Amino acid sequence: MSWSIVGTISGTSADGIDLASIETDGQRVTKFGPATTTSYRPETRRSVLDAAAKKGTDREQWPEIARAVTDGHATAIERFLNDNKLSPDAVVFHGQTVWHDPKAGETIQLGDPQSLADALDLPVIGDVRLADMAAGGEGAPLVPVYHQALCKTLLGERREPLCFLNIGGVSNLTYIEGEDLLAFDIGPGNALLDDWINRHGAGEYDAGGEISKEGTVDEKRLARALNHPFLSEPGPKSLDRYSFSGEFADGLGLEDGAATLLAFTAEAIAKAETLLPQPAKLWLVCGGGRHNPVLMSALSDLLSGEVVSSDDHHINGDALEAQAMAFLGARLKADLPTTFPGTTGVSRPTIGGKLFHPMT
Repeated sequence: MSWSIVGTISGTSADGIDLASIETDGQRVTKFGPATTTSYRPETRRSVLDAAAKKGTDREQWPEIARAVTDGHATAIERFLNDNKLSPDAVVFHGQTVWHDPKAGETIQLGDPQSLADALDLPVIGDVRLADMAAGGEGAPLVPVYHQALCKTLLGERREPLCFLNIGGVSNLTYIEGEDLLAFDIGPGNALLDDWINRHGAGEYDAGGEISKEGTVDEKRLARALNHPFLSEPGPKSLDRYSFSGEFADGLGLEDGAATLLAFTAEAIAKAETLLPQPAKLWLVCGGGRHNPVLMSALSDLLSGEVVSSDDHHINGDALEAQAMAFLGARLKADLPTTFPGTTGVSRPTIGGKLFHPMT
């Protein structure tokens, strides 16, 4: 049986709510529907980023932020459904991550799935990470099973082994070879560079890598940063957005600091390649990082396989994670596992998510 499902997610950068519709039986995608991104209200984004920066402390504001996140999603979803004349079987609500500490068995996604179901008068699937963590998993990454479905739907086995490389606030990968899945968070994605650019009043991010390309990498600082023990640990493993700090670039000029932080992201990904069973033939880059040509060029130089944007293979790199949430919702409805020992370190294949029916 196939379902029409809308998936939603807002990443650690809180730069917007991604929405995407797919039709799927939870094993293959039968139709890719519309997708879009809607910005949070500026005050909601500020509150989310402030809460995340406090690293799990000062939780008094969380209920208020959760209401704002839920309201923002309700407005965005209603507009998305109306604009595209959609009547989905369910909506998947990931919520807004403000804290992720797998060693303590805690992950916090703010938002209220029941309130959202009531507002939309539709079934909502939420709490997508909690079952995995309850079974001993890291709670992340969740997307690998969808990456595997995309391979079956669009790519075929001829390019395997391959890696999906997502570069958002953090970077993570999924290694696929047949039915074998290995996945883990790598290290910083865009977060440190974004923060650096923002702190220097040069914008929200390094658009097109224009600032980074003018700088010179401080090799000594970079080498010290690459000694971080997380980068050498085998997967599965996961990160919070603030697990790494860009303080090692402090004192450098705008361009040199940007170049050094970008190089750190690229070199950390190169270190991750050494943790794979064998080098990937193909790296499909998703997330905002694929839009930075300086970063993409660095990855092409450092990685052994071909490095391309996911869009080159008709995979929408902006919509992918929202599509993945929809796919996980179908997996729940089909009673199929969403996480596995090789993706999150969970003790057994685990079905994630909980279905919330409207009560109004």
